[in-house]
Amino acid sequence: MSTEARAAGTPITISFDCAAVSGRLLGNATARSLIDRLPLKLSFSDFGGQEKLAKLPSPLSLDGVPSGGDADPLTIGYYAPGQVLVLYYEHVGYYRGIVRIGTFDDLAAIRDRKSRFTATLSLGT
Repeated sequence: MSTEARAAGTPITISFDCAAVSGRLLGNATARSLIDRLPLKLSFSDFGGQEKLAKLPSPLSLDGVPSGGDADPLTIGYYAPGQVLVLYYEHVGYYRGIVRIGTFDDLAAIRDRKSRFTATLSLGT
């Protein structure tokens, strides 16, 4: 991957039902360990009216990442204590264990899912 492509992030696609959402993963160790597992099929549910989360089968790397963070809408995150991938659609304040690993580009498609859903994360183009 070129330096320019790395700076822009690794493209991913989050596919569910008949929809797909594009995103980009950052270059930190946590995001890279997720990339190494793609494609990945996960079951998401709503949490607190602010995020969709899915339990991962095993923990992601935390090498060199801050011990906590906050998340704006459209953030892809990893919540280390729960070992979950999180798609934030509302702002979430600082919590220990939040690691920002990327962004996605369609807030409504994620936010408006009211029930549990299965999505496949894969490398995008």
